[in-house]
Amino acid sequence: MELFWKNGAMTTSEIRESMPEPRPHINTVSTQVRMLESYGFLGHTKEGTGYRYHYQIEWQDYNNEFNGNPFMRCLKNSYLKAVSALVKDDKITVEELRDLIDIIESEK
Repeated sequence: MELFWKNGAMTTSEIRESMPEPRPHINTVSTQVRMLESYGFLGHTKEGTGYRYHYQIEWQDYNNEFNGNPFMRCLKNSYLKAVSALVKDDKITVEELRDLIDIIESEK
């Protein structure tokens, strides 16, 4: 979405070219764009044999509605669920979590 807010309407080729290396395959870009369109974030206009995609939702509206954090959105903004998911997926150890609790408690 940031690419659209920054650059305006783009084709899938233009989207891909604006991405840093290593760039995803054009089919991956196309799939992501169609998914964003199905959610109502993007729209398109016919251009030649393809489409030019444009944003349908302003950055501020997106940020207000989704807090810009898909991870927290999936967990319904529950920090307890977020931390539990991190521990379950071995992204943070129980010992690191205890250290974090100690840091938080020492700052109170």
